[in-house]
Amino acid sequence: MSEKKKVMIISGKRKTAIAKAVLRSGAGKITFNNYPLNLVNPETARMKLMEPLIVAGEKAKNIDIKIKAQGGGVISQAEAARVAIARGLIKWTKSAQLKRALRNQDRAMLAGDPRRAESKKFGGPGARRRKQKSYR
Repeated sequence: MSEKKKVMIISGKRKTAIAKAVLRSGAGKITFNNYPLNLVNPETARMKLMEPLIVAGEKAKNIDIKIKAQGGGVISQAEAARVAIARGLIKWTKSAQLKRALRNQDRAMLAGDPRRAESKKFGGPGARRRKQKSYR
């Protein structure tokens, strides 16, 4: 009889970027938007994606992770994926020790970052700046 494979879908958010991670038991292959992790550019984004995996260490070796991110910029997508990976690893391993280690490394990996861009208002080019006055 074939053994049932464990599959888990986790999402993460950062600014306007949303990332969905699919975790499966496997050989430890990680893809981000259909690219293998070692081909992700820029390097800053790659390092952000690897951070929860480095903290997890051996616990992440036998898990295949497929990440799809959309919205926002490159770094914002990487940070959303980082949140999804960290939450997925905790849910997959059910390890309180891993949760503590990730929280100590960077709390934003688990809690997320509530900051958002302020919306533009009338009377100026941006959210706060106004048109200058030449009198006075």
